[in-house]
Amino acid sequence: MASCSEQQGQTTIPMTAAMQRKVMSENLKDVRHKLFVMSGKGGVGKSSVTVNLAAALAAQGFNVGILDVDLHGPSVPHLLGSHGFVRVDNEDGKLVPVSCGERLALISIESFLEDKDAAIIWRGPKKVGAIQQFVADVKWGALDYLLIDSPPGTGDEHMTILDAIPDAKCVVVTTPQEISLADVRKALDFLKVVKADVLGLVENMSGLFCPHCGEEIDLFKKGGGEALAKQEGLNFLGAIPLDLATVVAADRGPHSSSSPKPCGKRRKPNSAVKWNIFPKISSGGRPNASLVSSPPTAGEDGAFLQKPPLAVIENSPSTSDGEFFCATDKKYH
Repeated sequence: MASCSEQQGQTTIPMTAAMQRKVMSENLKDVRHKLFVMSGKGGVGKSSVTVNLAAALAAQGFNVGILDVDLHGPSVPHLLGSHGFVRVDNEDGKLVPVSCGERLALISIESFLEDKDAAIIWRGPKKVGAIQQFVADVKWGALDYLLIDSPPGTGDEHMTILDAIPDAKCVVVTTPQEISLADVRKALDFLKVVKADVLGLVENMSGLFCPHCGEEIDLFKKGGGEALAKQEGLNFLGAIPLDLATVVAADRGPHSSSSPKPCGKRRKPNSAVKWNIFPKISSGGRPNASLVSSPPTAGEDGAFLQKPPLAVIENSPSTSDGEFFCATDKKYH
């Protein structure tokens, strides 16, 4: 029996993999830098690193997009306090990302769901198709950075992204303890096999300062990520300590009336992740002078997000001992 299109005298030509890649590449032609945040281990803070890095970049005046490909457990919308829905542009039929501020846009499976608690029960082919659509059919526009958040492991989501965006640079997140490092080694092996470009490694949850006495506690040990980066010949992008303020801020989202007060003594900034990424973005490992010298800053009204995400706590290379910058109240503490 003839199909409807054949009955109407039309022929549907299936899109080949090569054609699909060309469409996806063309759709991202105005995106300068793509960063793929991943880890072999769950619960290491991939989403919080993605969101905080994106917010920090947006606060510097960059146009930033976040593509959340954690289809079964998306947490980026919650971290950003986003309750919006993806809409369709009436002119070109493309999907329009959810705006999370003047310079930050988001695509997540949760932004399509009426019921935010609904489970996504999909097998591989459907997940691959959804991610390809996020890349090919979303109106990303001109971005300085597209950050891609991912689920743990090395499965369909990771292979699809690296196939669809072969020039993406990978930021690998780990915590210091061996149980995390063991899975991250597998992730690094995966990246070698697929010949992905690894920008470097971030050690998250690296120490905790007691909010009462100021003593540092190696809750999950410390230094494992840095040691692994050295062992693998990778850039070590920085160590991020645990901070109770970030936990509170993540639960609140951007809608709280005041940002949480930081707890305890601050670690001297040994390497701010954002500023370590700037010099390593360009191909060949050579610093990109336009990014390193002076990130763009807008006027008083435009320098920060209109609705800043969670209290972004980041070590800044320009601060003195113990200070950090909070993007929510735009102050150093």
